[in-house]
Amino acid sequence: MSEALLSVSGLVKHFPVKRGIVFQSTVGTVRAVDGITFDVAPGETLALVGESGCGKSTTGRMVLRLIEATEGTIRFAGRDVRALDRGALRNLRRDMQIIFQDPYASLNPRLTVGDTLAEPLRLHGLASGAVLRQRIDQLLAEVGLSAWHALRYPHEFSGGQRQRIGIARALASQPKLIVCDEPVSALDVSIQAQVINLLQDLKRRLGLSYIFIAHDLAVVRHISDRVAVMYLGKIVELAPKKSLFAMARHPYTQALLSAVPVPDPTAQRARIRLAGDVPSPLNPPAGCRFHTRCAYVQDRCRKEEPLLRPVGSEGQVVACHFAESISASALVPEAEPPFAGRLAALRRLAVGV
Repeated sequence: MSEALLSVSGLVKHFPVKRGIVFQSTVGTVRAVDGITFDVAPGETLALVGESGCGKSTTGRMVLRLIEATEGTIRFAGRDVRALDRGALRNLRRDMQIIFQDPYASLNPRLTVGDTLAEPLRLHGLASGAVLRQRIDQLLAEVGLSAWHALRYPHEFSGGQRQRIGIARALASQPKLIVCDEPVSALDVSIQAQVINLLQDLKRRLGLSYIFIAHDLAVVRHISDRVAVMYLGKIVELAPKKSLFAMARHPYTQALLSAVPVPDPTAQRARIRLAGDVPSPLNPPAGCRFHTRCAYVQDRCRKEEPLLRPVGSEGQVVACHFAESISASALVPEAEPPFAGRLAALRRLAVGV
């Protein structure tokens, strides 16, 4: 892997739980993110996946300093992001942008699309006058919209079109890294495919790097280069996409993969059903945080927290004491991934087959 564009080490975010109205006291701590480490190379897409509440979105926002981290280091292009003052951080944010999950809530309803796209251009001094108008038209064209859409307001667009506007806004400052916070989860399946293809095309043409936050492993398989699986504030497995889907080593990753639907009604595959619910981040279990739901749990798991270590193919690291003895070959479908099936169906509809 080339030199990292973004390097995150020991990142922690704890939210204090307060009690009382006037005289508040801290009665606990929510361990939303609890010491994670990862890199993102130039031109790479790193996917963060896991259940709701595992800390994916909090991680993305800490990288951009929309939320201040409790501990850890964040280095972007060799600069310590956490050490920057307000002015330097504003300059750096030209290179780091975000696409939000909800296209209905992330656009200002009082601004036209043109005003929305002009705002970052003016803020960073990138364009003015006639050049500003040309740049807005270019941004709309890059995301598949027309120049006359700049005169309309967000409520006049569909969800997929609004998300395209959000992508155009993220591209306005010509960033190097974009945090995609579940950018397709609020869209219809047919629109998801279009937006994912757009993101991939932009990545190739503009040399972008993505942190892609998602629940849908079928989408992740289609767009990512590497995948980091999170559970209760920790990364439990990080691997190149092909390695992860060919041979997942962590029991939690295996369970996630077993839940991915296969586009073949005759396919037979064992489904792993996890017992119980995710423990509270207010009081995470000792040892391995997954041991309360793991079918392979042993005494060591309850006492000793596993560290990420190399297992299997090159670049695959797993936080499991017994990863070598766990086989996932029977859990991975031989059929093409579901998202590819969706895209093939859309192509057939487009040509009238």
